[in-house]
Amino acid sequence: MTYSAAGRLARFSVALLSASLLLGCATERALMPTPTIYQGANADSVFNNVPSQRKQPAVNLLYITDRARETDPESDLPYGAGRSGEIAFGSAIVQMGPDLAWADLEQQSRLGQRTEPVNLTLGEVTEIGRFPPTPYQVRVTDKGIEYDAGVLAKHEEAKQALTAEFGQRLDASPRKEVVLYVHGFNETFETAAFSIAELCHFLGREHVCTLFTWPAGIGGFMLTAYGYDRESSEFGTFHLKKMIRFLAQLPKVEKIHLLAHSRGTDVLLSALRELTIETYSSGRHLSILKLENVVFMAPDIDSEIASQRINPISSDPDMFKALSADTLPFEDMGIFTVYTSPADRALLGSSFLFRSRRVGQFRAEDASPELIEFWKEIDMLDVIQVPPTRTDSHGHGYFTTNPVVSSDIVSLIRYGRKPGDPGRALTPVKPPLIWKIEEK
Repeated sequence: MTYSAAGRLARFSVALLSASLLLGCATERALMPTPTIYQGANADSVFNNVPSQRKQPAVNLLYITDRARETDPESDLPYGAGRSGEIAFGSAIVQMGPDLAWADLEQQSRLGQRTEPVNLTLGEVTEIGRFPPTPYQVRVTDKGIEYDAGVLAKHEEAKQALTAEFGQRLDASPRKEVVLYVHGFNETFETAAFSIAELCHFLGREHVCTLFTWPAGIGGFMLTAYGYDRESSEFGTFHLKKMIRFLAQLPKVEKIHLLAHSRGTDVLLSALRELTIETYSSGRHLSILKLENVVFMAPDIDSEIASQRINPISSDPDMFKALSADTLPFEDMGIFTVYTSPADRALLGSSFLFRSRRVGQFRAEDASPELIEFWKEIDMLDVIQVPPTRTDSHGHGYFTTNPVVSSDIVSLIRYGRKPGDPGRALTPVKPPLIWKIEEK
């Protein structure tokens, strides 16, 4: 039997997509390799500022989710892949072991080659509260639309509970900063918790680490599973937008760092697009969102769509008329950092399915002179090309599997280093927009 080139490519792409879906299937996994910034005799210290109560072989995360509660009796997870109109929140413990004392974990966290295994397992998950189901009940009166009093009371009760939880965590944190992570497709509650827990560990356990987990990981036939997750990611956009706005309004929060991987980058970018329009339309500056960093890792987004969403009103002068302004108020809106790899095989499958180049495949030759000039003027975007060597089976999870990439993320989030700064080992490709991480 013979096949056309298109048929072979289709089967190849399906195989890649099927294999990459396996990334979400785990009940235990090894702690990510130690970032290179912490390796060696003269390396930076990992845990200088860790409070005593956090010096334990476990990470206590705050989670926010619109996943439905798990109903499968064979599953040990608290939440599944079903969608819930209610935003739930609580604490999740990720254990690092087995049977490691803090001193042992600290030692292993400094080694390029570990002498003892360090594995991640999901511990106790405690739901603290939840918001009412959407859409909130309303009634139409002569004066307009009014919220149902009972629903509004439950909303305020949930806000108070979430405010109190963040307040306690901020009080106990060396930094009054939140790191919020949005996972990619086919991730379970468990695997998503693993990723933010290990990142939090190597950020020195100084921040309030938070997971936003949307209803991914339905399983079944691979292509339909991807389709379900793609639409579930859109379902999560509204809830993520509400939670970012909520965080920005907390007086104790000084800075917010938003990190997203794969399909989660589209959830985050869509939420930020809505917040941008909402903020400007109300006559306020984006600085009220307290964004310090927005980091997209292996973004699974159409490149042309992303260019529209990342600054939704820069090409819409009629919006200025609605704002009664001739110039767009520009203050510090945070830095957008995009990690890309042409060797990302998972995005190769996605690119074939959607007939479009994904942002996570961006190459230096894709940057036109006009694009370089635009971002040079705005000065809020850095594109970081990762080494082509795959450190996981499909080159899609390099933000945790490649220690030179995770080291760059640490330099950005923990130390606030920009490309070209001492201590951040980046080589300019098309500065100030495009840089690359050299292979070690």
